[in-house]
Amino acid sequence: QIFDEVSSILDMMIAFYKNFGFEYEFRFATRPEQRAGTDKMWDKAEKDLAEVLKKRRIKAGDKKGDGAFYGPKIDVHIKDSLGRDWQLATVQLDFHQPEAFKLVYIDKDGKEKRPVMIHRAIFGSFERFIAILTEHYQGSFPTWLSPIQVLLLPIADRHEEYARKLTEELKENGIRVELDSRSQTLQAKIRDATLQKVPYMG
Repeated sequence: QIFDEVSSILDMMIAFYKNFGFEYEFRFATRPEQRAGTDKMWDKAEKDLAEVLKKRRIKAGDKKGDGAFYGPKIDVHIKDSLGRDWQLATVQLDFHQPEAFKLVYIDKDGKEKRPVMIHRAIFGSFERFIAILTEHYQGSFPTWLSPIQVLLLPIADRHEEYARKLTEELKENGIRVELDSRSQTLQAKIRDATLQKVPYMG
């Protein structure tokens, strides 16, 4: 099952980073000098991950000696709009910890078997990912991701009732909308919305 599980995680990573428009590349991290587990475990784990990459025809750069202490891993590196490299997603194969914790499951023949542990992180730390994303888009998020998608700017008091009705209609249709009913000039409202990088103003 290792191939199918790791392969589906790689598919998830690819779909995830494509959605955000990131250029990404895979890197294969092998055993570090300080590590847990036997060489036999590491040989098997590294061979299994290498086989997934080979069968999927995924080119992966080499991160020799950069694996986790318990197992090798495939990392995803992205470049942001400023060309900086970030390591985010990872999938790690771990034969050691199930052994250390004496984990077992009962197979279809009623016999105890040792499971394999797969660690995965799709975007790494959530807060770090949001920070990278904000810098990547320089605050100008695509409409689907923007916290406020539409900002309504009534020109005068007499337009406010209609603007409120429109705000509710848009909200009911899943649009993230806000109404700027401040007693400011239209130019000032447009300037503030532009600084907030709201995709649509109306």
